[in-house]
Amino acid sequence: MINKTYDVTVIGGGVIGTSVAYHLVKKGFSVALIEKKDLARGTSSHCDAAALIVDKMPGVDAALGYASIKRFLELKNELSYDFELTQNGSMYVCESDQEMEIASKYAKDMQADGYKIDILEPKELQEYEPFIAKDLKGGIFSKECCGLNPFKLCFAFVDQVNGKGLDLYSYTNVTGIKLNAKHEVEGVETDKGFISTKRIVNCAGVWANEVGRMAGIEIPVKPRKGVILISAASFPFCNQKVQEFGYMISKFSEFECKRDPDVEKYNVAFTIEPEAGNNVLIGSSRNFSDISFNTEIEIIHAIAKRAIRFYPILKEMNCIRSYAGVRPFMDDHLPLITEVEKVPGYYIATGHEGDGISMAPMTGRLIAELLAGEKPYLDLTPFNYKRLS
Repeated sequence: MINKTYDVTVIGGGVIGTSVAYHLVKKGFSVALIEKKDLARGTSSHCDAAALIVDKMPGVDAALGYASIKRFLELKNELSYDFELTQNGSMYVCESDQEMEIASKYAKDMQADGYKIDILEPKELQEYEPFIAKDLKGGIFSKECCGLNPFKLCFAFVDQVNGKGLDLYSYTNVTGIKLNAKHEVEGVETDKGFISTKRIVNCAGVWANEVGRMAGIEIPVKPRKGVILISAASFPFCNQKVQEFGYMISKFSEFECKRDPDVEKYNVAFTIEPEAGNNVLIGSSRNFSDISFNTEIEIIHAIAKRAIRFYPILKEMNCIRSYAGVRPFMDDHLPLITEVEKVPGYYIATGHEGDGISMAPMTGRLIAELLAGEKPYLDLTPFNYKRLS
C-alpha cells in the first residue's frame, strides 16, 4: 500500500500530466504521477499527432501554441527517448471562394502578429501536394508546424525523470482529496493507499470535473468526440499534414460558411497526416457526446466521403481501422492552466480540447513555473480559473 509524501501529486497520465510531471521534477520537486490505467491510454492515444500554429486563433491561443512548438524543438534534444518529432509544415486548403476569403484574412491577421504563414494560390497547392483535388481555391501554409508520436511523447517525459524525482503510480484510482480545516490540500486518497502532499495538479482531461468535485471545485469541461481513420500502407502520396479550412469552422464559432448537411451533423472536417509506415491518418469529427470511445459507422462514412473529395486517390485505398478520442472542451476555447484560490494547493491543467498534444510542452512549463513561484513564460491571466466566475 502507498504511504508516501511528495511535494506535488499530478493526477492524469496523458500528455498534459506527463509534461507537467516532467517539468516539475526539472524544477526540483518530488512528484507522484497517478494514472487510473496506463500512460497515454485515454485521449492522448486516441488523437492526431501534430503541433500546429495554423489552427490557432490570433492572440493568446496562438501565443501558447507557438511557444509550445519552440519548446518541442528544445525537447527533441533534451529528452533521451525519441518521440519522432518532425517539422514538415502544415497546410489548410479551401474549396470555395468564401472559405478562401476568410482564410486569407485569418492568415494576414496571424502575419500581423509575427507568425510565418503563407497564402497559397491553387497552382501552389499542386506543387506542395500533387495528389490533392485540382479544383480547390487555394490555401494557407506554415513550415513551422510539427508532427510527432503522442504515445512516445508521454513515455519520453516519464522515462527521463522516472525514479529521479518522479514516482509513477499506474492502474491507481484517485478516490478522494483530503483538505484540512482551512480548505487547503493535505493529500490524495487512492485505492492503493494515501499520498501526503500539499499540492495537486488536476490533469485528468475529460475526467477533470470528477477529480475537481472531490475538492468542491466545478470544472466545466465537456467531452467532444473525434473519430479518426487509418489507411492501409501505400506509397507516400501526402507530404505533410493537410486540413480543410472547414476544420477551423468546426473548431471555432467565429467562422461561418455553408457546408454539406452530412458534414455539419457531426462537425466533420477533413484532415490527413502521413505516418512513418506509409499509412495516412484521416479525420475527423467534432461532436459532443458522452465519454465513449466507440466509432459510429455513419461518422466513418462521412469522414471517408469527405477525405475522397480532397484526395480522390483515397478511393482506391482501404481503411484498416478506426478509433475515437474524447477531448476536454471549454466554451471559450482556452484551456485552464491555473491555481484555484479557494482551495490553496489545488491546480488545474486541462481543457485543451484537440490541442493537448500541441500545447503540452508549454503547459507543463507554465505549471512548473507557477508552483515554483517564478514569473511564467506567458501571462496566465487568460487561462485562470477565476475567468469562469
